[in-house]
Amino acid sequence: MEHDLGKVTDAILRSYETGGGINHVDGANLPSKRAVAAICEDLLQLLFPGFHDAEPIHSQHLPRVTSHRVFTIAERLAEEACKSARLGDPNCPNERALALTRDFLSGIPQVRELLKTDVDAAFQGDPAAEASDEVILSYPFIEAIAIQRCAHVLYSLGVPIIPRMMTEWAHSRTGIDIHPGATIGSHFFIDHGTGVVIGETSVLGSHVKLYQGVSLIAKSLAGGQTLRGQKRHPSIEDSVTIYANTTIMGGDTVIGAGTTIGASVFLTHSVPPRSLVLAEGQGVRVLEKDRKIADDWVI
Repeated sequence: MEHDLGKVTDAILRSYETGGGINHVDGANLPSKRAVAAICEDLLQLLFPGFHDAEPIHSQHLPRVTSHRVFTIAERLAEEACKSARLGDPNCPNERALALTRDFLSGIPQVRELLKTDVDAAFQGDPAAEASDEVILSYPFIEAIAIQRCAHVLYSLGVPIIPRMMTEWAHSRTGIDIHPGATIGSHFFIDHGTGVVIGETSVLGSHVKLYQGVSLIAKSLAGGQTLRGQKRHPSIEDSVTIYANTTIMGGDTVIGAGTTIGASVFLTHSVPPRSLVLAEGQGVRVLEKDRKIADDWVI
């Protein structure tokens, strides 16, 4: 047995010599997935005080609790940000990581303002919701968008790797995959949520509502890395509703404000504002909202 395992070890070591690209040996220390996951948990506590805690928080203790959370998150995030930055620049000073962490935490109040609108949109848009507390405690999209909005701040500051680790942590927990690069306006709501995909260069306006299985994706990945930095994903203007299992593709695709897109639509081109888009055979049918289409009703 010992001899056989020795052969296995030798074979694995040989694979390390020939399998470049999936080894990380003698390189810079990588950001810790466990540490980033713990930071995400603590960010949820910072964003929604009292909702992610085992014990209630009294207002008289809130300054002390918040200060402790800010300082502990800052210390751990700065360490992971330093590891992340050194992957691109081995000489990146600790001061740079500290500055990034400070700038990130300075953005938390604005993130909370946006999250308040997201909670409001969910409560107002879902008659099954009995209270805003229920939305925060039980709706998976709130966790997904909270982490994405935080990760987007880090992404915008140029922090590598960690923003994607954060959103993939949320993805694994919620089934909702939102790239940290996506720009998302206020009053955002994903109902149910499972299987939603929002790509890196997607731009969503305010009051956008998505249902489960919606994908905002690139038309083609055949170009691979040559497409890096280009607009590859759709733009969704204000007050758009997209129903379940619809796919919208392409960086040139713009969904005009006030549009409703029905379920199971496959769309690769822009539509004007206030459209109704329906699946029809192998294609789609685009109608104008408010246009009379029958004797007794309008859309």
